[in-house]
Amino acid sequence: MLLLQMAAPSSEQFTVTGLQGPILAPFGGIVELSCQLSPPQNAEHMEIRWFRDRYTQPVHLYNNGKDLHVETISRYVERTELLKEAIREGKVTLRILNVSVDDHGQYHCFFKDGDFDEEAITEVKVTATSLGIQILVHPPNTKGLLVECNTGGWFPQPQMEWRDSEGEIIPPTSISHSQDTDKLFNMKMTLLLKTSSHRNVTCCLRNPVTDQEERTSIVLSDQLFPWNFIWRLILGIILGLLVIFIMVPSVDLYRRLKKLQQKGSRARSSVCSRVCTKDCLPNTGCTDCSCKMRNPVVVGLIIIALSVGVITSLISFLHHKSRVPASDPHFQLDTMWLEDITVILCVLTVFITMIISFIYFRFRGKWDGKG
Repeated sequence: MLLLQMAAPSSEQFTVTGLQGPILAPFGGIVELSCQLSPPQNAEHMEIRWFRDRYTQPVHLYNNGKDLHVETISRYVERTELLKEAIREGKVTLRILNVSVDDHGQYHCFFKDGDFDEEAITEVKVTATSLGIQILVHPPNTKGLLVECNTGGWFPQPQMEWRDSEGEIIPPTSISHSQDTDKLFNMKMTLLLKTSSHRNVTCCLRNPVTDQEERTSIVLSDQLFPWNFIWRLILGIILGLLVIFIMVPSVDLYRRLKKLQQKGSRARSSVCSRVCTKDCLPNTGCTDCSCKMRNPVVVGLIIIALSVGVITSLISFLHHKSRVPASDPHFQLDTMWLEDITVILCVLTVFITMIISFIYFRFRGKWDGKG
């Protein structure tokens, strides 16, 4: 009998059961975590310890009928409370006040009676969903219309996407995030629209833990997509200026050369052979190809074609050149700078072309007149 008593355990064995599944804790709110001894028994004399990753750093400690706050983690002091109304039945509840992002994770409910101990693990998931979603439409530019969706106060990081009027997903241009002092996520998503095909766009965010979804929509007017018309207008004005200031002198020179040809002497062949080495008079008997290409009207058309080609290539290059991503705060400033530089270069190109053409046709007319 003495040997059997010595072999018997000094305390009654038990198991600890906690709450099943993850417990959702609202940010800034209250969460309660319960655990129960099985079979039910009085736990007033036991050590009850709630801890996270380390046993030696408890979230809350109860021992010998008292709550001990000296050993607990500093950020949990005065934020935890052990509810002991049912402790005689082996049930206790840990209440955590003013839930923060740092409270996210696993909690161990540890019971120790003499030399015997058991524990249960409960997972807490902190959630925060913001009701404030703002859509910002930037001024239109040559690259398109930049629409930006901003929101803050989310945890964990939400899923973010653009949708059209039919609920179809529109691939975003960029998605970025940051965290504030409370470790809540601030989200930013941009969409660069190059055509007015998506007039109704919706910014959607979903909390991956609670599946709660928030959305805000905006309807875009066709008047926000004017850049194609603007650049067509610019190219039209440039073409008009080139035609006026290049084709008019070339046609005038053509007429003057024609008059010179009509006043020429009967020695047409000698004149042709002489002029072919310089510039060809129109409607002469010259058959040399290089001579024919020097017709003033043809030269004017070539100058206009080359100028329009250079200007169009310049506009296309600067328009498609990607220097700053759409998510960058300086995107609008960089795009406006490119627009200004493009206009300035186009004006300089037209101005220089007109000066060179004027000088060319002016001196050629004098040269041929002397000839």
